[in-house]
Amino acid sequence: MTFAQLTEALSCYETVLEPDENTPEWWAGAPSVCRANDGTFYLAARMREGDSARGSRGYEIRILKSSDGRSFTPIHSLKREDADVPGFERPALVQDPGSGKFRLYGCAHLDTGWGVFKLDDVADPAEFNVGTRKTVLEATPGEQGFISVAGFKDPFVFQANGLWHMFVIGYDQIERAYHLSSEDGVRWDFTGENPILENAGWHNCYTRPACVLPLAVGYLVVYEGSHISWRDPSYNIATGLAYSPDLDDVVDLTPDEPLLRSTTPGQYHTWRYSHWVPVKDKLHVYFEAARPNNTNETRLSVLDMP
Repeated sequence: MTFAQLTEALSCYETVLEPDENTPEWWAGAPSVCRANDGTFYLAARMREGDSARGSRGYEIRILKSSDGRSFTPIHSLKREDADVPGFERPALVQDPGSGKFRLYGCAHLDTGWGVFKLDDVADPAEFNVGTRKTVLEATPGEQGFISVAGFKDPFVFQANGLWHMFVIGYDQIERAYHLSSEDGVRWDFTGENPILENAGWHNCYTRPACVLPLAVGYLVVYEGSHISWRDPSYNIATGLAYSPDLDDVVDLTPDEPLLRSTTPGQYHTWRYSHWVPVKDKLHVYFEAARPNNTNETRLSVLDMP
């Protein structure tokens, strides 16, 4: 499948989750999808309102369930006030291949800046309790006057080669892509070269990890970013692709221009926070995309497995 064919295939989509209000700055997105061992799909999404200050608008992590990965029913709601945080960003929902239990990672603005937390594992995603929140990744303040990473956000978590892996945004005025690994999914260490991609070319402002898809050989690294010249590049985010043979070295496959942008007209071309999920001989691609009235929704494209 060529990049042109992939772009065309991903332009066909269905909406799986809409914002609670069809009002500018209200979003339903940042999807993380787990296909459980029994074939059930679980979607964790960040619900965002448009009234609070930017960075504090994620009012809920909503968890939904589906038998086919297309039609989802809400089963649980985690509120920011119950977690005692200003607001949520992207969650990461995974099933532990060893215990069979489900894990939920989230991120919020904590005492030291943006940080990643984990809830206690549960047998059913409807049982997650924000009261069990424990910080697993936060920035270490640099020396006075020195620039350092100010926080971490929007984790993508999976298991490979006997280790847990987290691809995450490191924030230091601009956003960069980092890779960490862990034996238990709680204590994390940086792995390989970091940041994993340069902030250059069309993504010279933000360069952020979105998803990692195992291939027959190596891994497809789905990343997103923005150009400093774009309108509101903090939120006007497009998507590109990279390749890694070993999760350490990463090669940018789309350095000159983004591959994916929202196909609906409007002031924003946002196509971000995608999660690419293999389902038998198909590939389900879930992503957050801009609608014409400056709202965002979660969409799904179903492709034949390339």
